[in-house]
Amino acid sequence: MKALFNQYSHILQITSLPKLKAIILLLCISLSSCSMATQAANVQEDAELEAKVLQIIQKHPEAIMKSVEAHVQKKEHQQEQAQKAFFKKMVVQPKSIIGKSPTDGSSESKIILLEFSDFQCPFCAKTHQTLKQFIATNQGKITRVYKFLPITDIHSEAMPSAKAAWAAGQQGKFWQFHDILFENQDKLSDSFYISTAKALNLDLKRFNKERNSRAASAAVETDMQLAKEIGVSGTPTLLMNGQILKGDVQITDLEKLLSQDNQQ
Repeated sequence: MKALFNQYSHILQITSLPKLKAIILLLCISLSSCSMATQAANVQEDAELEAKVLQIIQKHPEAIMKSVEAHVQKKEHQQEQAQKAFFKKMVVQPKSIIGKSPTDGSSESKIILLEFSDFQCPFCAKTHQTLKQFIATNQGKITRVYKFLPITDIHSEAMPSAKAAWAAGQQGKFWQFHDILFENQDKLSDSFYISTAKALNLDLKRFNKERNSRAASAAVETDMQLAKEIGVSGTPTLLMNGQILKGDVQITDLEKLLSQDNQQ
């Protein structure tokens, strides 16, 4: 009521008509009363609903837990099936999995190593070094495929750096740009992307246009959607030979997966 009264106070101050003052004041009080009554009713309804829900939970805790567990199990089963179908597709239709994503290593797509990564993730930077060594040691055997998964909730430069790397890739310099980003995570910024583009002799006008384009956003969002569909939510995440490796991946882990494929 006070806020509404203040809203019309300037009118009350300039008018000399007692009846007009009274009408405006009564209108303020009326509107305020209606608003307060509505809010009070909503609060009361919410409180009553909350009390009923709590009462049901207290009376039937086992039923609630079973329902939740059944829902979780259903989701896990769906995710498991989606992952199995995806791994099968990696073998029989590798090109459809690779799409337009940047690749490194073998051009024959014999064994696909899919990498979901974030340029601002410190664990991804560590995995980057591991993968470089792994690919170099196993030349001609593995096709490394980079998929963007910027964790924007905690990394402010995750999305801008992803778009910048994509734009560099349009001029054939994705992996060079990729390496520089991971080796300079403490410098990630708009000015750093520009200076890196200059150092790589990119067409700067084209680079800036493409990294801020809808195509850049679409490319990153496509990878993010793929990650969601197969249940990948963190970085780094690697997929190879029907297995998923997460977090601090060691080269021995990768070599073990590779040897499993060779034994089949």
